[in-house]
Amino acid sequence: MRLPFFYGWIVVAVVFVTMGIGVNARTAFSLLYPPILGEFGWDHGVVAGAFSFGFVAAAAMSPTIGWLMDRRGPRAVLELGVVMTGAGLVLASYVSQPWHLYATLGVLVGGGSTCLGYTGHSLFLPNWFVRRRGLAISLAFAGVGIGSIVLLPWMQAFMDRTDWRTASWVLGIFLLVVLVPLNLLHWKRPEDIGLHPDGDAHNPAQRAAAQAANVVDPGWVAVEWTLARALRTARFWWIALGYFGGLYAWYAVQVHQTKYLTGIGFGTADAALALGVVSLVGIPGQIALGWLSDRIGREWVWSAGCLGFVICYLALIALEHMPTVFMLYAMVVAQGALGYGLTSVMAAIAAEIFQGPHYGRIFGILMVVMLGGGALGPWVTGILHDATGGYAAGFWIACGLSVVSAGAIWMAAPRKVRAVAGQVHRIAGSKPA
Repeated sequence: MRLPFFYGWIVVAVVFVTMGIGVNARTAFSLLYPPILGEFGWDHGVVAGAFSFGFVAAAAMSPTIGWLMDRRGPRAVLELGVVMTGAGLVLASYVSQPWHLYATLGVLVGGGSTCLGYTGHSLFLPNWFVRRRGLAISLAFAGVGIGSIVLLPWMQAFMDRTDWRTASWVLGIFLLVVLVPLNLLHWKRPEDIGLHPDGDAHNPAQRAAAQAANVVDPGWVAVEWTLARALRTARFWWIALGYFGGLYAWYAVQVHQTKYLTGIGFGTADAALALGVVSLVGIPGQIALGWLSDRIGREWVWSAGCLGFVICYLALIALEHMPTVFMLYAMVVAQGALGYGLTSVMAAIAAEIFQGPHYGRIFGILMVVMLGGGALGPWVTGILHDATGGYAAGFWIACGLSVVSAGAIWMAAPRKVRAVAGQVHRIAGSKPA
């Protein structure tokens, strides 16, 4: 059955909108950070710690999210995320103590946006595509870039006219109104509604041949990978290390970028625009890298993303001494066009190694480690700023972890389990006639 073959692309479109709003609800913390510091006078580490604590909450939730996805599907996971994130943003407008900040923008927004972001969607979106997996995921996740260039400058302008509390409340209500009905459209797998990945027709013999065509290691693929079995493999821990380093670098810069730029002489409007443009240039970068990953492999694209963060941190360090517009946008382009490319292969790497009925639980535990990196990045960078009076030490650490992350994914070697579509001909050519 081929009708409707385009349903998978409808799923991509829904994810696109959800990511655009849901992920940027968390990213908006970078804009709320300076006015919260200004209003309360709390230490940098205390305020940044709320964002990091959100990753701790998300990490604690991740195994449950994976279990819930395996048992109940995307609707349950995503609607839980919508309610938590919306409630956190609304309640944040009443913050008066540090623990209030940790409970609202930390636990509720951090935990909820994990359901709505890369983690929640990575649990089911790979099921809808095989040959076009990298392209489909990158198109869906590119919604974050559109959301950033629309929502973040608007939110900064709205805060300049009103205050951060009102802006947080309005964003929370908007998220609830749009995403509650939209995410009723999701299904976990195309098979749940009589369809097949990539819109393929229902022909068991053809589908079996197509699924076997990209298998490099039949012994590995034949295993039904449970969480317990996956935990006993080196591949699982290489992926975990790669994800940890990648998210550490990602969120260390995302949280502190606005404060750092204003601290070295850029205006708040320029800093907010830079944060939005990072995600804007990430749109073509993600899509191009996702498409490329379907042809040359996931490891190369993950390495390109890590290289983007290395260049980003080196440019940030240089900006303190040369605060020029050219250097600013060199940092922006490297971070967005290359660094954000990590998202186009993040789900594909794990799915191609541990694909199967228990994938949700396995990916959920990988997210615990990954979110640990996202939590430590902003917190450690904030603590080092308070201890040293600058960001250089924190930026160098993040730079080094980007290099470690790239090496770890090469060691995990998804290419040795399943080949991407562009490399299937090599498998066929290597098999005896």
